[in-house]
Amino acid sequence: MSGDLWPAKLRLCGCHTMTRASLPAPHSIDDAADVVAWVDRELAGCSLPDQRLGRRLRKLLVQIAGAVGGSLPLACQDWANTKAAYRFLSNAKVSEHAILQGHFQATRSRFAAVDGPILVIQDTTELPYQRAQPRRIGSICRVNSGRDKEGRYRMHTVCGLLMHSCLAVTAEGLPLGLSAIKFWTRAQFKGTKELKRRINPTRVPIDQKESIRWLECMKQSVALFGAPERCIHIGDRENDIYGFFCTAQALGTHFLVRTCVDWTCFGKVESTSYHPGGAPCPTHALRESFGMRRCGSL
Repeated sequence: MSGDLWPAKLRLCGCHTMTRASLPAPHSIDDAADVVAWVDRELAGCSLPDQRLGRRLRKLLVQIAGAVGGSLPLACQDWANTKAAYRFLSNAKVSEHAILQGHFQATRSRFAAVDGPILVIQDTTELPYQRAQPRRIGSICRVNSGRDKEGRYRMHTVCGLLMHSCLAVTAEGLPLGLSAIKFWTRAQFKGTKELKRRINPTRVPIDQKESIRWLECMKQSVALFGAPERCIHIGDRENDIYGFFCTAQALGTHFLVRTCVDWTCFGKVESTSYHPGGAPCPTHALRESFGMRRCGSL
């Protein structure tokens, strides 16, 4: 399949089709030059064990930039390039960290080029895939598919990968890039309710939980930037972890986490409070070691 002879429809991911009319418009010469320059900057700090792998990565990124949101065959345009891309991604010498090494270095350069505090936003993303054999890729969760003829709930397993990443953003909202990332999958998923029937999750060490990703990515971000005092690590309720707070204090960095429980500070529970009049103004109150009570507005 050549780049000029496209079939009427291209099947993407086995679940939907893309017609010729919906194909992305090709880049102009100026746009293509900008894409190549951007790829070269992002890969400047990337060092793969073989120069041929580096050249293939550069070519693959340029191709993907021309078809953002499309499948790999759509980006590569022909079978030769598609097969080369799959061969590159299946190479044992290539890992996600090796691919992103250059981008991390570029993020650090952009971090050093700006002043002021930097928001390091953490979150987890699910990457679901449709596979005939879900066990080969792993599972994400189990979801309800409705009721069968007998009225019983039908459950099916969603297979795919999970990605936890840290995005560095300035206080004005300018994204600087990723500072840490972690991919993983689950051999099976039973949910927290099933786990609580057998063991108290609070008694499981943090390094044996998936929650360790919050601490690991914070450590990677601090190590990458080398300026923990400028970083403010932001997380949702899933990041309400005591070990995370202790690690942030040990690293000398800052954090802003939406709590899901009321924490006991020096024998006294301090909870989220609201302004008595008008619109709610949430504040979080903590009592320091020498007894002074401090409140911070969110």
